[in-house]
Amino acid sequence: MKKIYKGMNLQMFAAPTGLTGADNIQVRAHEIDFVTSFGKNIQALLDVLGIIRPIRKANGSVLKTKKVTGTLQDGKVAEGESIPLSEYKVEEEVFDTIRIEKFRKAVSIEAIAEKGYEAAVSDTDEQFRIDLQDNITDRLYKQLNSGSLVGHEATWQMAIAMAIGNVKHKFQQMKRNTTGIAVFVNTLDAYRYLGEANVSMQTAFGLTYIKSFLGADIVFLTDRVAEKTVVATPMNNIIAYYVDPSDSEFVKAGLSYTTDSTTGFLGFHVEGNYDRAISDMFAIMGLRLMCEYQDAIAHFAVGEADTQTLRDLTLTASEGEESGTTKVAVAEQLQSMNNKFKYKVGASEETVAYGADVKSWKNFEEGADIKAAASNHCTIVECDKNYKAVSKGDVVVDLKA
Repeated sequence: MKKIYKGMNLQMFAAPTGLTGADNIQVRAHEIDFVTSFGKNIQALLDVLGIIRPIRKANGSVLKTKKVTGTLQDGKVAEGESIPLSEYKVEEEVFDTIRIEKFRKAVSIEAIAEKGYEAAVSDTDEQFRIDLQDNITDRLYKQLNSGSLVGHEATWQMAIAMAIGNVKHKFQQMKRNTTGIAVFVNTLDAYRYLGEANVSMQTAFGLTYIKSFLGADIVFLTDRVAEKTVVATPMNNIIAYYVDPSDSEFVKAGLSYTTDSTTGFLGFHVEGNYDRAISDMFAIMGLRLMCEYQDAIAHFAVGEADTQTLRDLTLTASEGEESGTTKVAVAEQLQSMNNKFKYKVGASEETVAYGADVKSWKNFEEGADIKAAASNHCTIVECDKNYKAVSKGDVVVDLKA
């Protein structure tokens, strides 16, 4: 019989190039699980706050706080007379810039060998997710702790009541309605008050809260508000902005991230790094929770005097244009459009307490020359509209000879 085949062509049975195998499916499932879990957590908090639809922004967009001024004219207009115009003006102040931020974590081959893949990854995934959540909430708390509606009350309950009253009054002045009031208190203060009371607590995005408590629609318990301090703001003063991490431009550059189709707040990607024998995990995110109206945040202390502390300002000194002058730059922005910077130059740093009157200090202008002597200090204070100090920084001058 005639021999037809000299040998089998094994290439015929090889897996085709680009086949999605079991390993790829497992990696993809890991990515989907991570972004879905993160998305559900943040969506739970947005639902609690009544934020129906976060606002999508382009990468690098400037975020602004607002202030509304204007007066509603009398509506009693006689027949045939001209109806007076009610004019309203929205003043905006640059607050921050939203942009994609990049995060990375890795699991070593040793950790996987010791604990197994599932255990090694789960251990680090949970902490990675918590840290990403904290990155968002920390910024919100930083703004909340710099509220400009300040005061103090003798008791914790009265501080809560007055904080709520102040933000409601502020929104009424803005001709805006409140959808509810969110109050933020220290966890220990809340438990001192509660004692053994049976109160139902819930958690969203790592934040513990109580609904309909002490006159507030929702009360958050946190260690990021100091003891004997109460912070409050209307729920509809808190807004969410995000940059879509699934931007097609990233894909064109070879950077493809898995995102949650429901929320789309986080991009996540897993790949092996053979050079270091690690499993690399990358996250990109541009998500911000912020208060739209800085002047609608109340910050009340419990006690006979305000217990608020000055926010630190980061100052940088450089030589001025003229001999015997210096320039000082402030890294932080004003906490309110009603605030301003004042400065004083002296042989040593000025001692300033929160709420100190700095009306007599000189007005600070970014980029302007400041006269000084060698080794002088320049102390800059941010003050509110009543010239009460709320932030402070100090730097040794860099004098032009």
